[in-house]
Amino acid sequence: MLKFGLTGGIASGKSAVSALLREMGFPVLDADSLAHRLMEPGQPAREEILQEFGADLAGPDGRIDRASLATIVFADSAKLTKLNAILHPRVERIILDQFEEWRRGGVRDAAFVEAALLVESGFVSHLDGLIVAWCEPEQQLERLKARGMNEVDAKRRILAQLPLEEKLLRATYSIDCSGTMESTRAQVRALAVNLRKSSAS
Repeated sequence: MLKFGLTGGIASGKSAVSALLREMGFPVLDADSLAHRLMEPGQPAREEILQEFGADLAGPDGRIDRASLATIVFADSAKLTKLNAILHPRVERIILDQFEEWRRGGVRDAAFVEAALLVESGFVSHLDGLIVAWCEPEQQLERLKARGMNEVDAKRRILAQLPLEEKLLRATYSIDCSGTMESTRAQVRALAVNLRKSSAS
């Protein structure tokens, strides 16, 4: 079983590619959702985050206000590094366990983990290959604004991630998500054929 990562900048088309891979029968783990679950009440990461960034981040229901946390960390790279140091080792362990579970369960061709920071966190060293989803920077900005983010915050989010060029240098395959959904689907279908051939040989 090949272990592949799927990454790309924020609003670059990762989620669309992830959904298409699932549609084509590949198991895909969403690491960013895992990180969100690790912040839930009762999770050790939640307590560490509140100690580091302030107990007032917890709402009346005990859940961390992720929007407020994001405002703090994306305005200060040192704070973002601290948050990643709390979350990344825990997320990494869960991903590796899931890959092993899939392998034992009989997945034969490829399994994926989707995450924004696969390259930045160094997790690529655990993978057999990396798919990078990308689009034009102006499209990223427009997509983030369409989600309700203001331009300043959107630019901060984009700049907090590794530049696209550096991610593409690490890519085994890249998917251009700047065109139509049909164009993206055709590229993912071609990728699926390649991966199934590779795992069969």
